[in-house]
Amino acid sequence: MTQQDDSFDVVIAGGGLAGLCQAVAFGVAGLRVALVDRDRPSDLLAEPFDGRSSAIARGSQQVLQGLGAWPLLGGEAQAIRDIRVSDGRPGRPPAPFFLHYAEADLGEGPMGHIVENRALRRALYRRLEALPGVALLAPASVVAAEAGASASRVTLEDGRRLTARLVVAADGKRSRLRAAAGIRVTEWSYRQVGLVATLAHERPHEGLAHEHFLPAGPFAVLPMVDGPAAEHRSSLVWTEDPAIAPALLALDNAAFGRAMERRFGLSLGRLRPIGGRWSYPLGLLLAERFVAPRLALLGEAAHAIHPIAGQGLNLGLRDVAALAEAVVDTVRLGLEPGDAQALERYQRWRRFDTLLLAGVTDTLTRLFSNDIGPLRLARDLGLAAVNRAKPLKRFFMRHAMGVVGELPRLVRGEAL
Repeated sequence: MTQQDDSFDVVIAGGGLAGLCQAVAFGVAGLRVALVDRDRPSDLLAEPFDGRSSAIARGSQQVLQGLGAWPLLGGEAQAIRDIRVSDGRPGRPPAPFFLHYAEADLGEGPMGHIVENRALRRALYRRLEALPGVALLAPASVVAAEAGASASRVTLEDGRRLTARLVVAADGKRSRLRAAAGIRVTEWSYRQVGLVATLAHERPHEGLAHEHFLPAGPFAVLPMVDGPAAEHRSSLVWTEDPAIAPALLALDNAAFGRAMERRFGLSLGRLRPIGGRWSYPLGLLLAERFVAPRLALLGEAAHAIHPIAGQGLNLGLRDVAALAEAVVDTVRLGLEPGDAQALERYQRWRRFDTLLLAGVTDTLTRLFSNDIGPLRLARDLGLAAVNRAKPLKRFFMRHAMGVVGELPRLVRGEAL
């Protein structure tokens, strides 16, 4: 950067998947953007397979399509054609009542896809390279952003100074910019740990995603594309007691596979983990506000929810679409990106969806993460009732696909 290269329409702090998507969205619209990330792209792209994947709902797929990133994934997205939700206990057969979502119930194609995070990053970096208005500053991090009358003054950790009409905080749950803006959060722990890995199995999954509720929390097995050696693969998100999780992570592959089979069964044949294993504490976080003068919170800087419904990244991508539309529409009217009314529009748009989904996931987590007999019977009967009520089931399916409500243009599959 030279002294003439320090002024931008937007500075985005944080280059995770949400931050990358926001940079592409603004870049596609012709804004001058600085994306500040602590990691070098070359380091991230050179990483071996790490086992981490994301569920991409239909609405999120349309966002990525509109940004030009989805076509770059090639054959690395596995369609979710069926979802089976069941209840049970380790070592025992699943309850006879279950909820089954089928692609054929709607006749609109796959309900979503499972994609490796590294494939998403690779596609988004390729899009950034094609956008001359986007500058990627990495490795670097934003340590301060001071809002002024006409612009924000942004300071990087290495002392560099930038100016921007709008700053986007995409710097995660412990957002430095959120704290500096005095935005408080509501948060609590579920006293659960999420174990994440990829597993190989003997039989093909046929695009079927499983969510099996156990007393410690949901045990999800999500279909992935076959691996390089043609092995059948699925992504595992295993909720467990924090007291047990370290011992599970320490098991060798064979013992870990047996522990998975005890909880999931052998419908896919023998199971074994491939790649690494990770764990992270599960909790809920909601910012009291999503905006401040010349500042917008994005993704986990604004909200973090339980992975019980696989909606974390999808919620962030709806943030991306709403913020892009609010800001770009304002700029097209001749106003500036940090316009207070544009930011207020973004906040109104996203608060209801976020609060609703946070409430739903919190209720489901508390309802299903126990082994209380009467509750277990009630939820099993509830799953069976929804399974028989076709109109209600179709509504739940479309909601999970992210295609209901007041949607931004990108989520609707329209151009920004």
